[in-house]
Amino acid sequence: MARGKNRVRFSKLYTWAGCFRPPSPLERQQSMSVGGPGFSRVVFCNKSELHLQKPYRYKGNYVSTTKYNALTFFPKALFEQFRRVANLYFLLAATLALTPVSPYSAASLIAPLVFVVGVSMCKEALEDWRRFRQDNEINNRSVNVHVGGGKFEGREWKKVKVGDVVKVEKDNFFPADLLMLSSSFPDGVCYVETMNLDGETNLKLKKSLERTVELDEDEEFSNFHGKIRCEDPNTSLYTFVGNLEYNEETLPLGPQQILLRDSKLRNTPFIYGVVIFAGHETKVMQNATDPPSKRSRIERKMDKIIYFLFAVLLLISVVGSVVFAVRTKFEMPNWWYLRPDDPTMYYDPKNAVAAGLLHLITALILYGYLIPISLYVSIELVKVLQARFINNDIKMYHPETDKPARARTSNLNEELGQIDTILSDKTGTLTCNQMEFIKCSIAGTAYGRGVTEVEKATARRLGKDPRMLEDASIAEEGESVVNGSVNGSVTDIEMRPMPEKPHVKGFNFKDERIQNGRWVDQPNPEEIRMFLRILAVCHTAIPEVDEETGTMTYEAESPDEASFVVAARELGFEFLKRTQSSVIVQEPGPNGAPVQREYKILNLLEFNSTRKRMSVVVRDESGQILLMCKGADSIIYDRLGRNGKGFWNATKGHLAKYGDAGLRTLALSYRRLENAEYEQWNQTFTKAKTTIGPDRDELLDQASELIERDLILVGATAVEDKLQQGVPECIDRLAQAGLKIWVLTGDKQETAINIGFACSLLRQGMHQIVIGLETPEMRAIEENGDKSQIAKAARESITQQLASGHHQINLDTEDDNPHALIIDGKSLMYALEDDLKQDLLKLATQCASVICCRVSPKQKALITRLVKEGTGKATLGIGDGANDVGMIQEADIGVGISGVEGMQAVMASDFSIAQFRFLERLLIVHGHWCYKRIALMIVYFFYKNITFGLTLFYYEAFTTFSGQTAYNDWYTSLFNVFFTSLPVIALGVFEQDVSSRVCLQFPALYQQGPKNMFFTWTRILGWMANGVYSSVVAFFFTLAAFEIEAYRKDGQLAGIEELGAAMYTCVVWVVNVQVALALSYFTWIQHVFIWGSVALWYLFLVVYGAINPTLSTTAYKVFVETLVDSPMYWFITILVPIACVLPYCVYQGYQRMFHPMDHHLIQEIHYLQKHITEPEMYKQERKKAVQKTHQGFSSRVQASMSLEKTKQRFYGDSNQVPEQNSMPSMEREGRNLPRQEAEVQRPHRIQSSAGKKVYRI
Repeated sequence: MARGKNRVRFSKLYTWAGCFRPPSPLERQQSMSVGGPGFSRVVFCNKSELHLQKPYRYKGNYVSTTKYNALTFFPKALFEQFRRVANLYFLLAATLALTPVSPYSAASLIAPLVFVVGVSMCKEALEDWRRFRQDNEINNRSVNVHVGGGKFEGREWKKVKVGDVVKVEKDNFFPADLLMLSSSFPDGVCYVETMNLDGETNLKLKKSLERTVELDEDEEFSNFHGKIRCEDPNTSLYTFVGNLEYNEETLPLGPQQILLRDSKLRNTPFIYGVVIFAGHETKVMQNATDPPSKRSRIERKMDKIIYFLFAVLLLISVVGSVVFAVRTKFEMPNWWYLRPDDPTMYYDPKNAVAAGLLHLITALILYGYLIPISLYVSIELVKVLQARFINNDIKMYHPETDKPARARTSNLNEELGQIDTILSDKTGTLTCNQMEFIKCSIAGTAYGRGVTEVEKATARRLGKDPRMLEDASIAEEGESVVNGSVNGSVTDIEMRPMPEKPHVKGFNFKDERIQNGRWVDQPNPEEIRMFLRILAVCHTAIPEVDEETGTMTYEAESPDEASFVVAARELGFEFLKRTQSSVIVQEPGPNGAPVQREYKILNLLEFNSTRKRMSVVVRDESGQILLMCKGADSIIYDRLGRNGKGFWNATKGHLAKYGDAGLRTLALSYRRLENAEYEQWNQTFTKAKTTIGPDRDELLDQASELIERDLILVGATAVEDKLQQGVPECIDRLAQAGLKIWVLTGDKQETAINIGFACSLLRQGMHQIVIGLETPEMRAIEENGDKSQIAKAARESITQQLASGHHQINLDTEDDNPHALIIDGKSLMYALEDDLKQDLLKLATQCASVICCRVSPKQKALITRLVKEGTGKATLGIGDGANDVGMIQEADIGVGISGVEGMQAVMASDFSIAQFRFLERLLIVHGHWCYKRIALMIVYFFYKNITFGLTLFYYEAFTTFSGQTAYNDWYTSLFNVFFTSLPVIALGVFEQDVSSRVCLQFPALYQQGPKNMFFTWTRILGWMANGVYSSVVAFFFTLAAFEIEAYRKDGQLAGIEELGAAMYTCVVWVVNVQVALALSYFTWIQHVFIWGSVALWYLFLVVYGAINPTLSTTAYKVFVETLVDSPMYWFITILVPIACVLPYCVYQGYQRMFHPMDHHLIQEIHYLQKHITEPEMYKQERKKAVQKTHQGFSSRVQASMSLEKTKQRFYGDSNQVPEQNSMPSMEREGRNLPRQEAEVQRPHRIQSSAGKKVYRI
């Protein structure tokens, strides 16, 4: 049964909101396309079983984000493993080991391969299992579904089907994309939180069709049927085209009636809706991308090294086989001990070619130690241990939420040290998802001594105490702040300490002059009263009382608006209640006692991005009609009356200061209306409101212009979009490390720009290149409704704007003229097309900062892909919501913020942190360390295997390539397992070229990673050459030594047993001494691992040599009976390591002396304590360790200082310098204007007589 009509219709507040706007000609044209290509979907309401038949068969609501399933795990996981070239080679070697030509047993080759591949696959399975559990948690959520006869029953999300009617209750997520039919409110409105879709925390108003609003009880749906014809599944979150055929009527549908999956119902007890898109056909899943298979740049380059070594392996194998075949053919008859009269196929002189081919197979397996299979196992182990260090870093632990940093995959640790561009979400990533009222200007006086994060960071940069800013913040304009003290005239108000109160969400205002009712003692109390009254009345917020605690909270369309209402309440004007036509405010009466006053709402002129203001027309209890207006300062200024500008100059200066502090500002004004004037205007407004046609919006704007004039300025508000703790400092440090930071947000342009200023990605004087389609020309074309004409005009406009941006940058050739690119999602639809995206990328990479606003999740992923593929450099995507998943997965490194927007971003990420500020330590410290550790570990690994493997080749050549190994089988098997593995692991886990504190003090050290200075081909080949040299010295020095000493009592020389053991000893010493020289950081662990590995070799030689000779074979008592008593053995054990590492020591000494790298200098400074003994040198090195950047508050401070110096140099006497705040204020006005108006007010560069560039507006 329909509800009574005496309920409050909250939608009446939205007098001309978009939910009442009739379709534009473009939308009507689109609606006419229903049934055509791209608009072929048909949904039968309340008859979901029809969609299981042809031709429909729509997808179910089960959602999966995993990489594998039960059927695809083994083939896909095996493919991932054998994309590694070394694994592919050892698979071939293991296969050949099954033949008689193998010099090793099959098990010795197959077992390591199975172990390596098995461990990696298990790790992949574990990570995918976590994603599977997350999917199950979502798929098993419950929602009420109509099962017939007006009854609703709980059903799991995964069982919901297209056409089902569902009932979603307050604070629950929508299980699929729904057509809203009705709500608990009689006029069919509801409030929706879309934080997981676009990152915005403010609530969106949705409204059902008038024809379905009466379906507000369960029983109403027993006979409900309808047919929906609409667009096919697509990625557009903000558009929808369709029709509903219901009760023999065809009703047009738009995005106002669509409730998207992953958005949440708020402040509405329940809604009814019918499922249009389910599962992977929903818009949020259409914007999702498949989990990619990521590999680091070092790992991909390692494959090329494997190719190179395989080529070397093949070359020496072919050379050896050719030599063997030639000698078999011509010299085999003379080798009587091989029975040439009865040869086998392995050395038959009559078939030397076949013998050579068989020897080739043997050689390919024998020299396989050039390609270390244990490298992958060691790297996997090292990366897991590195990840443990990241997870346990106490400095990345957030105690408030009890969340540490998490390396969710260890495959990409070293990629953290090679990032070039960071692409960041805004809401919940840079900000805390809350606004706080912090300052205000009333009647030309600045109030509020709160200090923003930007101001604190800037003060610390200038060496000042941030606490002193509180006193300076309430200084009059004539006062100046020097060295943290307030100079000039003393304020009239005594600086009385205020008692600490519990923090109120949305309110961070401190000023004893107007708090606690003291505003009545100020010089302009009536203006302050009007200011606070406007805050309490001019809004669309709805009060909610917590029944348990009795506290009142406010739900508003934007967090800014909620903070205004809270501020009014905390300052004595409490918004209590909203009725259908009035608001009730409790405010101080004439005698100071609180009284309740009712303000009749006559009209509400809502805020939008075009108007940039909102107004409310009210009648107070005395019958006086008031227009209250708040909006952008430039918009309000143009509408001030002649007598309304009394406080403008002072307010303008305050607005400039607030802008510099990164605050969001609005100007407040009012106007008193006569009854006759209002009645006349109301007729015009009502006529415009009831107009049906494409001119309705324009008529409403014109009507609003008639009344919003001759305003009186009262003051301005300054709200801080609360940045997360440490964000300005983190961005500053990342910028100094040479990283580029882009912001991709679903927020509107003005919000994104304000945050850009707040975190110093933008600053005063930075030229903004704004690309958008919100122009009068485009709006005129859209009115015509021709889709092809609209697309053509939009593409031409974007092309022209991109070219104009390039031209503007080419004019400003100096580095001191930074540019910022600001582009919205609508423009990106065309800019990301194939023929324009390279122009967009070129323009963006030439700008100091890039901010993309109103972007969809799909566009975030496409921008990330464009940067990644277009620049060829490593990218990092960071976000906290489901709308960031595509960006996180597309980037080379994905970082999820474990914040308040759920765990979708974290589950899709490679690393997770609790706060954006921890990104600084994750990259500059752990990224730098991991990159250098892995790079050094890999080149050292190849070095030691070349040193070891080539001795086998030399011995083969010495023995006519007979296939005999120089070493005992257990020697070769344990070389990479026991005697050289632990030092490599210690290097990869514990090595530090500099400490974490020094990494942060010298952020430019990070650039060694993006420039790949430690994994270049020059460095790789240099280490390989070192390995070749070491192998030559080890083999020939040992061979020469053993040729001149008898080892047997009968005078016999050393045999293969003594030669192999002695040469193996030299190799073990050489590679372990080399790793000791390569390390920069030693603890007892490194010493134990390095020298313990050498000692372990001697222990093994003694123990293994004591075993029965049938098992120990050539190692039987070789050490205790022959080597230990030989002076030559001990001599070469000392000589060979010294001779092998001597060139490395000489090269290192030469490099540090004549061509030192950055970390060499820093190591010397800290080792020799030069930061104490030579502070000037240390200061110079600190300056060099900062990359030149136009981002961060350091750059902002430097630009301000340079501007002051330029003014003093240009004008001479400081008294002649123009007003400091004039330019920032005017530039700020330009930012708040539409793009064309801003371009008019943009400073024009001219050449002064001094040859310096100055700017004139």
